[in-house]
Amino acid sequence: MGVALLLVPDFLLIAGGALLRRLPGFAEPFWSGLERLVYFVLFPALLFRSLATTTLALGDAASLVAVGLAFTIAAMLLSALAKPLFRLPHETFAACFQCGFRFNTYVVLAVAASVGGGPGLALASLLVGVLVPTVNLTAVAMFTRGHGGRIALALMRNPLVLASLSGIAWNALRLPLPALPGRVLELLASAAVPLGLLAVGAGLRFERGTLRWPVLAWFHLVKLLATPAMAFALTRVLALPPLESKIAVLMAAVPTAPSAYILAMQMNRTGAPVALIISTGTLIAVVTLPFWIAVAS
Repeated sequence: MGVALLLVPDFLLIAGGALLRRLPGFAEPFWSGLERLVYFVLFPALLFRSLATTTLALGDAASLVAVGLAFTIAAMLLSALAKPLFRLPHETFAACFQCGFRFNTYVVLAVAASVGGGPGLALASLLVGVLVPTVNLTAVAMFTRGHGGRIALALMRNPLVLASLSGIAWNALRLPLPALPGRVLELLASAAVPLGLLAVGAGLRFERGTLRWPVLAWFHLVKLLATPAMAFALTRVLALPPLESKIAVLMAAVPTAPSAYILAMQMNRTGAPVALIISTGTLIAVVTLPFWIAVAS
């Protein structure tokens, strides 16, 4: 119950975004602009600042990174089974495939700060820095089917990838962060999480008939049950410290990223089934996410 109460403000912000979207003056262009602001400015600032200023080195959390990569690869394999199991057309499969392993960065960082404070946020940022390139590379590769140039270009343009790699490099070089730029980054970072959660709520879309129920259930089982269960088991096998275990399970248990819808629309215009998976998964995570964090505590 304590964990669920701790997450109430985050879920209230998501609900607030869903309600605001239905009010006059908060139409689609507003949210499109806000999403771009969060994705291209605020969250890169948060990731860079967190990674550049943390005292945590990549080697200090090698086991955490190994767990993150392991459950992500396992989720990819389970997601790939959807195509032969349900005989999905390639366009639909390519769009939905990413929903089994991509994670909502907004929710990850918001909850990490809530349950782990500064150290939890640093660990989550480190995992984001490692896994964002991994999941984006795999998702884009499924759409492009071997067009390496398009994959490389997509990764080079991804602001979260660039911010994560830059922050890790800044930290590795042990460069000081000047006071004025540091303060600007701090202000931008402080706005990232609440505005990101509002954008998540505004992006919820429910279009019935866009995906068969067994397929929808499969991706929810993979993302919200199987993946966090694997993450929890791995943290116990490797005897990770309590906070690292909690952050690993959190990363595995959050719903699919809203950016999966954007990628699907850009790549093959098959966005409706992805929007349904994201929206229903976000609602289900209101129950499953507190459960998994409590299990990992």
